[in-house]
Amino acid sequence: MQIVEVFLPLDTGRGRPIEPEIIEEIIDGLAVRFGGATAFTRAPADGLWKQDAAIQKDRIIVIEIMVDEIEDAWWKDYRAQLEA
Repeated sequence: MQIVEVFLPLDTGRGRPIEPEIIEEIIDGLAVRFGGATAFTRAPADGLWKQDAAIQKDRIIVIEIMVDEIEDAWWKDYRAQLEA
C-alpha cells in the first residue's frame, strides 16, 4: 500500500474561492474510486513556493488516498482535469 497526497488549492489562479460543493465532489469522487479518502479540511494549510524572486502562497487542503499501486497515467489525466 502507498499513500497518495493531493494538495488541492481552495482558490482559482485568479484568486477566487472554489465553491465548497466542487471540493466535496472531488473528495467524494476520490473516495468512490479508491474505496476511501481522508481530507484535512478544517483549517486550510498555506502552500508556499518560490517563483523567480517572490514567494507565492496558496490556501490548500490535503487529501490522502491509499492505493495498492500508483497508476501514473490515471493521475496525470486526473491532474489535467483538475487544472481545467
